Amino acid sequence: MRTLLLLLLFCHVSSPVRHSLKFVLTGSTGFPNFPDFMAAVLVDDILVGYCDTNKKIVEPKQDWVKTLLEADPEHAEMFTQQCVERTSVYFRITIDNLKRQYNQSEGVHILQRVNGCEWDDETGEIIGFNQYGYDGEDFISYDLKTETWIAPKHQAFITKQRWDAEKYRIKENENYLTVIFPEWLKKYLDYGRSSLLKTELPSVSLLQKTPSSPVSCLATGFYPHRASLVWRKDGEELHEEVDRREILPNHDGTFQMSVDLNLSSVTPEDWTRYDCVFQLSGVNEEIITKLEKDRIRTNWEEPSKVTILIIVIVVLIAVVLIATMEFTKLKKVNMALKKRKGCKRTEQEAAPNHI
Repeated sequence: MRTLLLLLLFCHVSSPVRHSLKFVLTGSTGFPNFPDFMAAVLVDDILVGYCDTNKKIVEPKQDWVKTLLEADPEHAEMFTQQCVERTSVYFRITIDNLKRQYNQSEGVHILQRVNGCEWDDETGEIIGFNQYGYDGEDFISYDLKTETWIAPKHQAFITKQRWDAEKYRIKENENYLTVIFPEWLKKYLDYGRSSLLKTELPSVSLLQKTPSSPVSCLATGFYPHRASLVWRKDGEELHEEVDRREILPNHDGTFQMSVDLNLSSVTPEDWTRYDCVFQLSGVNEEIITKLEKDRIRTNWEEPSKVTILIIVIVVLIAVVLIATMEFTKLKKVNMALKKRKGCKRTEQEAAPNHI
């Protein structure tokens, strides 16, 4: 009996999941009719809240966030003040300082900060992060282990020296990254449990346009989007001859992804050595789809003998028509040349003799 899908639909076993809380803050100058500061809150990479200096209010992006803010109005007020007043002003001042530090003039400049934490729900491990980027490049980041700032560019060294010397900033960072953010993350996971912690397994299909095209393994309908889809040969993951596509959202809130396998150098006898493997974060089971010819879906149909004969006849008719048109065109050209030569002879005979 062939093994098509190794999938336990009625016995999901939860596995440890690393949850995350991210604050993506962006300040900018030089963009007309555009907010000079924006902030987005993501839990497990899902947008849950947004604000900017134009709207001046925190917008919940999930139903459970509305419930949380109604139950904890102080939390909502704190976010509003941070977005509209404190952090936006801090970003504007920092951009001005960086322009002087980089010896830059007015124009378009962007400062971005991504901070937050990751939490392993089994081991309790917490990893905090706080990093800045300026004009599309890494600028400075905080290292919790050494309790110092890391400057990848020499322009950031002045900032590193100043921030390393500010002990209150060090303590504040540690408190947020290791205490406050993890507490918020656990609180958000508790309120959003029904949506954040739910899992939906996908349907997996093998698709191919033509017999010479790559075989695409498509997984659609899964949730959350933290998932992997790979091709394996003899149980080993393949990194060559494969083309991975990005995860895309479906209209119903689930996600889809695909990975192509090039079989141009694979003999049909070796197909059974390949399988497509889907793994969803938080679920132990893998969905394994064997590469078998009768499992591949395609719209391509091999032309029948009648179809081939019709194509040959059409091509022959086209060739005859083109040849006839070219012959007619050439005949007209020859006639025109003959007529022109006759006219020249008549003109020469009629012309007077000159001494």
